[in-house]
Amino acid sequence: AARFARPRGVLSPLPARCLVTMSAAKRRVVFLGTPAVAARSLELLLDASAQGGGGGFEVAAVVSQPPARSGRKMKLTASPVQTLAEARGIELLTPASAKEEAFLARLDQLQPDLCITAAYGCFLPQRFLDIPRFGTLNVHPSLLPLYRGAAPLQRCLEAGDAVAGVSVAFTVLKMDAGPLLRQEERPLVGDEQEPPLLLELFERGTELLLDALPSVWDGSCAGQLAPQEDARATKAAKLSTADAELRLEQLSASEAHNKVRAFAGWPGTWTRLSIGGAEPIRVKLLQTRLGLPEAAGDPPPAGRQVALAAGGGALHLVCGDGSLLEVLRLTLPGKKPVDARAFWNGLNGRRAEWASAPPDAAAAPEHAAASAPPEPL
Repeated sequence: AARFARPRGVLSPLPARCLVTMSAAKRRVVFLGTPAVAARSLELLLDASAQGGGGGFEVAAVVSQPPARSGRKMKLTASPVQTLAEARGIELLTPASAKEEAFLARLDQLQPDLCITAAYGCFLPQRFLDIPRFGTLNVHPSLLPLYRGAAPLQRCLEAGDAVAGVSVAFTVLKMDAGPLLRQEERPLVGDEQEPPLLLELFERGTELLLDALPSVWDGSCAGQLAPQEDARATKAAKLSTADAELRLEQLSASEAHNKVRAFAGWPGTWTRLSIGGAEPIRVKLLQTRLGLPEAAGDPPPAGRQVALAAGGGALHLVCGDGSLLEVLRLTLPGKKPVDARAFWNGLNGRRAEWASAPPDAAAAPEHAAASAPPEPL
């Protein structure tokens, strides 16, 4: 169910944006975004525009981060948003920074009525924010003021929260701190992984934004805005390759499982396994769940030994605190992903154990992506 914020006290800092009204002519929107989830938001906006939704608007231009090198060969690659904009024949701007004079001059020439951001990934200066007549709306995948910053959904899942969500808020100079126009909770059952859930939240957030647009155009959104409670704000720190390492001697099964869910997109998660007494290797964990062997009559493995669960659907690992982690899918270095049964068969009777990190070990996964994707949220 939707949880819409309601105004309390003096609306600040952008109520004046909702007091501007216009004629029935189509409003001009500039969209800013970069990754695939943002491309999906743009696609929904374009579809709504073509059908006369959102109170009548057109996407006059699209802004995305410039092509970046990615993949094993570090090939220069256009963002998904750039690819979609070019395919639809929409004017595209790819400034290295939203502070560039040429970019701001062109944006001023476009005379946008509203800017919409979805995982753009660049700081927006005050000069930018002053240009669109109705302001700038942002789709943010958290229940603001919770998880302001670069990785809101990842940090929400990592923390094991029971509820995620999406917010539509006006953008102000302070990061993710503008007044809320729409917000909706998304209850979690505990097995959601970040990539599909992030897409779901951006789709839903874009729908909420489209639903709110008529109130932006006619000025009635002033009665719907609610300032964020800064005292409740939490930060969602940017991800790094160091987040990928699972030191099972230091984690509970719940903590390890939540990291696997949270970092399933990037940087992934890995731990050390010794097979047949050999030097430990880094094994990437793709899908896990919390184990309850007592309920299934399946005794946990001894010590750090890896065992195949009854039925063969999971590998059992006992973490440092004695809790049980079940691994459903994993990847050995240089190999394709396999399920638990395939991994077990590949052991050919050899013993597998998880290993502690060496005291001076650096957290840098061997088979993670060569470079980090944009951190645009």
